[in-house]
Amino acid sequence: MAHYDFDLFTIGAGSGGVRASRVSASYGASVAIAEDGRFGGTCVNVGCIPKKLFSYAAHYREEFEVARAYGWTAGWTTGEPVFDWSILLANKDREIARLNAVYERLLTNAGVTIVRARATLRGAHEVEAGGRTYTAKHILVATGSWPRVPDIPGREFAITSNEAFHLARLPSSVLVVGGGYIAVEFASIFNGLGVKTTLAYRGAKLLRGFDHELGERLADEMAKKGVAIRLNANVAALARRTDGTLDATLTDGTTIAVDAAMFATGREPNTHGLGLDKLGVKLAADGAVAVDAFSKSSVDSIHAIGDATNRLNLTPVATAEGMALATTLFRGVASAIDHENVPTAVFADPNLATVGLSEARARERFGAIDIYKTSFRSLRHSLTESEERTFMKLVVDAETQRVLGAHMLGPDAGEIIQGIAIAVKLGATKPQFDATIGIHPTAAEEFVTLREKAG
Repeated sequence: MAHYDFDLFTIGAGSGGVRASRVSASYGASVAIAEDGRFGGTCVNVGCIPKKLFSYAAHYREEFEVARAYGWTAGWTTGEPVFDWSILLANKDREIARLNAVYERLLTNAGVTIVRARATLRGAHEVEAGGRTYTAKHILVATGSWPRVPDIPGREFAITSNEAFHLARLPSSVLVVGGGYIAVEFASIFNGLGVKTTLAYRGAKLLRGFDHELGERLADEMAKKGVAIRLNANVAALARRTDGTLDATLTDGTTIAVDAAMFATGREPNTHGLGLDKLGVKLAADGAVAVDAFSKSSVDSIHAIGDATNRLNLTPVATAEGMALATTLFRGVASAIDHENVPTAVFADPNLATVGLSEARARERFGAIDIYKTSFRSLRHSLTESEERTFMKLVVDAETQRVLGAHMLGPDAGEIIQGIAIAVKLGATKPQFDATIGIHPTAAEEFVTLREKAG
């Protein structure tokens, strides 16, 4: 019987890799993890956590305006509130450092060996890291993903979400390129922090893949808040002036002069150069590791989870996949993650969140469906001049009355949809929603008081 240095060697200490490693160790496996950067991966360092912190910061400008309508003026009666970018950066960096330490401590306390080096595969059971070769019964690729910038003239002048968290100064104007969740989130952040913001997207609607009404309504709301939205427009080239300003030439021939240009035009699996292809591991065209339901690749001893597989690129999904893999390999219980009805939120301004099928997907899959929806100005804004509207939508199977999808645009959408997601995951029906008493007055109660069909 072959002897290995470790039962599991994990490459990448992001959320998924850390979860898989420490849970495997708790099951009695000998585990090592290699990381040449910071612990926590994209989510902790240049993703979910700092993005949400920036989103909180960006909302305060509007919060001050709301507060005035409720009688609060002390502290800013002599002028507008002043924002200090350097304070936000310093406080964010301190929190990220704390979380890095937490992740490292979790691994150490679980008995996981930490290898601080870039790792590559040398065989089906061999990993090279820091000039040393390690053997392992199982190897886990949990290397996440990386921002993709299109190959256009001047691409070297662009920033991505990676750099946006570390800008030495806040730009006075910015062009955000893209129409996905990262693009709309950062456009909202920059705009909320007082930056003159333009969002350019090559498509006709924002948030491709989401329910169509969410993208349409989000564009309307972001425009109300001051974001200049250019649909059916893409960037053909960037050029830097002598004063540092960027000229962004769009495909329609127009040019926008901005302080900074940020591309949020997709991410690709961070698997290049790992040696997977040399071992016969099946990869997709973008480098994603092809895996089965149990996260096993085409090579039995090599596994992959999270963004490296490009299945459903969300941090909670990666951690769930890591837990399932550990349970499968070291507890003897075959565990697969159900990727259906996974809730997600987009922390734009306003927030939006969704679970289940969009209207279009539901029609494709089920044919006859019922649509219930509402749009209203929230009670919170009733004393203000804000025209922001909250939107909610339920997609229901006409035959069984099972709720197939729930979608929301408005404050705290993620908090609300998280609860609704439990009902959707359990197969709740519209009559069961109707039988639930709402909490009044809240926005969330609208999900259980929708009575009129919209389609």
